[in-house]
Amino acid sequence: MNTLLKVAITLACSLLAAGTMAQSAKDYPDKAVRWVVPFTPGASNDVIARLISTKLLDTWGQQFIIDNRPGAGGLIGADTVAKAAPDGYTLLLSNPGPNVNSPLLNKRSPYKVDDFAPVIFFGYAPLLILANPALPVRNPKELLEYVKANQNKVNWGSSGTGSSLHIGLAVFQAATGVKVTHIPYKGSAPAITDLIGGQIQFMHTTTVSAETQIKAGRVRVVALASAKRQALLPDVPTLAEAGIKDAEAIVWFGMAAPAKTPRAIIDKLNAESNRILQMPDVKRRLDELGLEVQGGTPEQFAAFVKKEANRLEKLIKDGALTKE
Repeated sequence: MNTLLKVAITLACSLLAAGTMAQSAKDYPDKAVRWVVPFTPGASNDVIARLISTKLLDTWGQQFIIDNRPGAGGLIGADTVAKAAPDGYTLLLSNPGPNVNSPLLNKRSPYKVDDFAPVIFFGYAPLLILANPALPVRNPKELLEYVKANQNKVNWGSSGTGSSLHIGLAVFQAATGVKVTHIPYKGSAPAITDLIGGQIQFMHTTTVSAETQIKAGRVRVVALASAKRQALLPDVPTLAEAGIKDAEAIVWFGMAAPAKTPRAIIDKLNAESNRILQMPDVKRRLDELGLEVQGGTPEQFAAFVKKEANRLEKLIKDGALTKE
């Protein structure tokens, strides 16, 4: 009897929990949602999150409050999400820096890659290389010549150690054999400011982050770290065109939640986000920002993140990157 009673109680509790979870997903969201962007305002992550969050507010009538928490290549902001309650009310603007690079490169990372539940893959953008316009560098060939002539004297900025911009630099150095000084910042915006001021000479970034400064002529795009030219920058050659192979680098964006977030809530966020990505005004803006829109299921995003993690682990094994 005691065994039967225990089984009955366990079953009843399971059914009650399932019913509560289903009701929770049905009502979700019934209050404001905090969406952590682990980089500074104005960067690509921030721009994309604000675009999507406005549409989510329109749909559900609840604010998706953007909480910028920069530092340590995205690790600081991501850690707050990893430790948050898995109830769908704390989300992460997913990015290679906080999701993959920091936990694999930082020996003291307080979280792991699988501490997050992938929700949706928004898309990716090829990295471009910016130069201070005062430098005599206008294309990949001149870039390589300049850096080789100034080995260990060139300051190359990024949005933080372990960020996608830092990985782009590591890939570039591995492909060319050049040595530069890596200068990590708490986001791409302050790095661009110092690039304009001359404190650093080069940096990888995205069209999203540097759009305004490129148009104003305050920075110069000298190369694309991609397999093909970009429609937004048709006159800018790729590194591959200059004979620099295996230096391709991208930055990707998505939405993630703490691990163990109810699948029903993840599915609800995924379905609505997929719908938003197809809105004409959203697609137009993302096209303007050079983003290759993806969308899809949580499983597809999880597979992509796994592939990125495997690529980074190979770079570490080959000595292109070092765990710190």
